[in-house]
Amino acid sequence: MKIAYIKLTVFISLILAFSSCGDNMGEKDTRLAAVSKLVEPIDGKEIILLPSPAATAYFEWEYCDVAASGAVVYQIAFDKADGNFSNPVYTMLSDNNGLYNHATVTHKQLNKIAGMMGIGASETGSFKWTVFSVKGLNSQKASQEQSIKVTRLAGFAELPIDVFVTGEASEGGTDLSKAHKMKAVENGVFEVYTQLTANKPFNFTDRMPEKPRTFYTDGELIRENGSTTVSADGVYLIKLDFVTGACSYSLVTRLGFYFSPDGAILFDLPYIGNGIFRAENQTVTFKQEGWGRDQRYKFRMFVKENNGADPEKELEWGTLNGTDSPPTMDSPASYYYLKLLTDLSQWDNKWKLMSDFDGVPATYTVYLQADAPYTHSVIK
Repeated sequence: MKIAYIKLTVFISLILAFSSCGDNMGEKDTRLAAVSKLVEPIDGKEIILLPSPAATAYFEWEYCDVAASGAVVYQIAFDKADGNFSNPVYTMLSDNNGLYNHATVTHKQLNKIAGMMGIGASETGSFKWTVFSVKGLNSQKASQEQSIKVTRLAGFAELPIDVFVTGEASEGGTDLSKAHKMKAVENGVFEVYTQLTANKPFNFTDRMPEKPRTFYTDGELIRENGSTTVSADGVYLIKLDFVTGACSYSLVTRLGFYFSPDGAILFDLPYIGNGIFRAENQTVTFKQEGWGRDQRYKFRMFVKENNGADPEKELEWGTLNGTDSPPTMDSPASYYYLKLLTDLSQWDNKWKLMSDFDGVPATYTVYLQADAPYTHSVIK
C-alpha cells in the first residue's frame, strides 16, 4: 500500500476509534464489518479514458452495517487481474477523506493506475477494484471484487524534463538556441505564454544534446516527429500534458491593470516577448476615501480557449501570498508573485502600490516565464 494513504487512513481511523467508545467503562469500539456490495462501476465495465481534466469515473458501494461496525473510513483499492488484494497496486480514500461510500477518480488518476498495472499507452487492459472498511490499524476487505476494462490515454512512457517551442512560427524562429522554454507545472506537464505567427510551422523539443526529441500537436493530442500551425497570429497559452498526451491552446487577447477602487482596467500591458507583458509610462492616481488613499490593484487577462474559437473569457491574476499591506523597499520578492484565478472579484487577491507611485508615471511588468515563479514589478 502507498505510505501516504496508509498514514492518512490511520490518522483518520484513530480519531474515529477514540471517539467511538462503548458505554462499558469507555472501552474503544473495535467492531468492524466488511462492505457487502459494490455498486458502480458494474463488473466488467469498459472505461475509455479522456484527456480532459474534468473527466472522472465514479465508484460506489453500499455502506457497511453500522450496527456491526460503528463508524469506519473507506479505502478503495486496485489490484491486477490475478491479484488477491493482499498488497494492492494502488489505494486511495473515498470522497470526504474516507467518510463517504463513493469515490471520484479522475481519468488522469485511472491512467496512472492502469500504467502501474502494466497497461501501455493507448492500450486496453483489465484490473480489479474493491473496498476496505478501516478502523484504527484494522481493515476488512469487501466481500466482492469487480473488474474494469480501461483504455489508457496516449501518454508518453518517457517524460521530457524540459520542453521548448521552436520553428518558423515561434518567437525564436528555427534557431534552437533561441527556443522559448516552457514552464514545468508538474511532472510531465508544461505550459508557456508565447507568440506565434499564423500558418507557419512550429513544434516542441526537449533540445537534448544527443538525439533531441521533437513533438507536435494534432487536435487535442501530442504526437512525436512533426509540426503544427495556428490559424491566427497572437499570444497563446499552450499546455502540454505528456502524462495523458493531451494539449490545449488558448489565445490571449488582452492583459490589463485592474484598479480595484474603480472596479475597472486602467490600461493594458502589451506582450513584448519571452513571456513578458509590459506597460511603460503609466500613471495611477489613488482614490481618496474617507479613511485614506486606496491603492489596491491586480491584473485581468482575457483569453479565447479552444485555439481562439471559444468566446472571450476573463481571468484574474492575483496575489499568490495574500496581503493587506503595501510593499516596502525591503519586501521579499514573493510579495509580487502571481496566481491565476477563474473567480473574479473586486477586492480579493489584490496588492497595494507603494505610496510613492500615487500619480507618478511608472513601468508595470508581468513576467510569465519558465525558470522563475510567475511575478510582476512596478518601477519608476
